[in-house]
Amino acid sequence: MAEIGFALSEQFPAPELLEYGVAAERAGFNRIWAADHFHPWMDNQGHSTQSWLMLAALGQRTERLTIGTGVTCPTYRYSPQIVAQSFATLGLMYPGRVFLGLGTGEALNEQAVTGEWGEYQERHDRLVEAIALIRKLWTGEWVTHQGQFYQVQQAKMYDLPTQPVPIYIAASGEQSMRMAGQYGDGLVTDEKSLLMPEMRAAFEDGAREAGKDPQRMPILVEHFCVVGGQAEATEAAKYWRFIPKAWDEFVTYPDPREIQRTAEQTISDDEVTKNWVVSEDGQEHAQGIQKLIDAGATQVFIHSGQLDQHRVIEFFGREVLPQLVGARSRAA
Repeated sequence: MAEIGFALSEQFPAPELLEYGVAAERAGFNRIWAADHFHPWMDNQGHSTQSWLMLAALGQRTERLTIGTGVTCPTYRYSPQIVAQSFATLGLMYPGRVFLGLGTGEALNEQAVTGEWGEYQERHDRLVEAIALIRKLWTGEWVTHQGQFYQVQQAKMYDLPTQPVPIYIAASGEQSMRMAGQYGDGLVTDEKSLLMPEMRAAFEDGAREAGKDPQRMPILVEHFCVVGGQAEATEAAKYWRFIPKAWDEFVTYPDPREIQRTAEQTISDDEVTKNWVVSEDGQEHAQGIQKLIDAGATQVFIHSGQLDQHRVIEFFGREVLPQLVGARSRAA
């Protein structure tokens, strides 16, 4: 069965995100991912909570939601050792309800906080080493690690979850897709990449190289949409204008003010929203999600940039999710 989740973004403060997560469970969503940022992508988004704390609180307020990050960068502002400890603790608190999304990061979070930011190959290699170190620590054995980027001298993780925490790796290019298949338990990607055969092939090749069956690996996809019409779409575009150039250009910008200025000067409303489902028709939204499921997504996370998040959550619970009961995916 495909699963439908809800994305909690840096657009809102932690107390509101917590209430949206609670409302999402009540509406019938079964997964939550939270953005893990120090800065928001654009200055006008206005918020950027510490997502691990918010997820810990959300686990207490809910009963069945699976919770995790979309995604954490474990290589600059966080060390892999601290990521390993934090998500082992979350997994111990909420058995079987936690996942860890990992990625190579953005300058607006990593460079802004640490002053460090490498070229893609360095960030790729840092992530591969970080994943290996996290997995070593999760064995509960004493670990000594002398790597290219990280050194650990006789460290042991004493509190481990009773059920493993899966690691899903974010990817949108062929090299990162191969890495996700090779080193991850699943993939986090966007709609464009999901629908590109060469990207899927790279992911599947990486998985097979590591002795895994890609057909059994989860694929998580973020799905932008708006409940309403043009007015609501224009409102949401104001906060997510960077999206068309996020990974080609803005990933290297450390200042959200600069991202906002450049995006407002170079990207139109139509460019931002052209691939979003903008509608008040539940069937249209269900069809948009089903298209992703048919393309191989096993978990689709609804993300709306409009200000009235409760409207989105309640609409999906009433008009969309019931249409998707029984929706099949290739890795269901």
